[in-house]
Amino acid sequence: MKKISVLLVIAIVTFSCVSKKKYLALEHENGEIKSELQKTRVAKEDLEAKFDKIQTRVAAYNSKIASLKQENDSKLEVVENVAVMSNNTKTKMRETLKNVDATKLSKAKTLKDSMNLAVAYNLQKTINESNMNEDDDFAVNINETVVMISIADNMLFNSGSYRLSSKADTVLKKLADVINSEPSLDVMVEGHTDARTINTEFIADNWDLSVMRATSVVRKLQEKYNVAPEKLIAAGRSSYQPVAENDSRDNRAKNRRTRIIILPNIDKFFALMAENDGAVAENTILD
Repeated sequence: MKKISVLLVIAIVTFSCVSKKKYLALEHENGEIKSELQKTRVAKEDLEAKFDKIQTRVAAYNSKIASLKQENDSKLEVVENVAVMSNNTKTKMRETLKNVDATKLSKAKTLKDSMNLAVAYNLQKTINESNMNEDDDFAVNINETVVMISIADNMLFNSGSYRLSSKADTVLKKLADVINSEPSLDVMVEGHTDARTINTEFIADNWDLSVMRATSVVRKLQEKYNVAPEKLIAAGRSSYQPVAENDSRDNRAKNRRTRIIILPNIDKFFALMAENDGAVAENTILD
C-alpha cells in the first residue's frame, strides 16, 4: 500500500512538471502571436493612413484636372480677327457640319470657312421651316452667310406709296420669325424703285420713296413683331440697282421691290454660344 502511494505521488509530480512546461511554451507562443498581431494592426493602420493621404491627393488632382478641362473648354480663341469661339462651340459646329453637303464641306480650307458653312446651314434651315420659299413673290438667295430676300412691291405697298398695305402683315410676320430666331443677326432693309420719276406733296423723288419704304418696314418689324431695333438698318437705293430693264410694265414691277439682307454677326454669334457654354477653352483648330 505504501509502495503504491509513493508511485502515485511520483506520477503526479511527473505529470505536473510536463504540463507546466507545455503551458509555458504555449504561453510564450501566444505572446509571440499577440505581438505579431499587434505589429500587423499597426502596419495596417499605417497603410490605411497612407492610403487615405493618397486618396486625398488623387481627389485633389482630379479636381484640378476637371477645373483645367473646364477652363480649357471655354477658353476663347480669336479666329482670323473675326470671331471668338471655344472648344465647346467647335464641338457644336462639328455636329452642324455633319449635315452640310459634302461638296461644300470639302471647299472649307480654314476655320472661318467652316464657321460660314455652319451659320449658312442654320439660316437655310430657319428659312425652310418658316415656309417663306412657298410664296411666289419671294426670292430667297443664300450666299455663304448672307441671306437675301427680295419681296415684290405689291406684297407690301400700294403703287407710289410708302404706307404698308394690309397684305404686308403675313409677309412681315414670316420675316420677323426668321430674324427673331437668331439673336446674332443684323438685318438691312433696302427699298428699290423703278426708273419712273415721282414727285408728290410728301415724296420728293425715288430716293425719298425708297428710303421711306425701308423705314416703314423697319418700324413695323420693331413695333408689331418685336424685332430688336439695334439689329435693323433702313436703306434706300432709289432706281439705281435694277434687276431688269425699265422698258416694260413687267420689268418695272420686278425693279419695284424691297430687299431684306440678313447678315449674321459672326462675332456675336460665337460669343453668344460661348456665353451659353458658361465657359472658356483651349486653343485648338477644327480638324
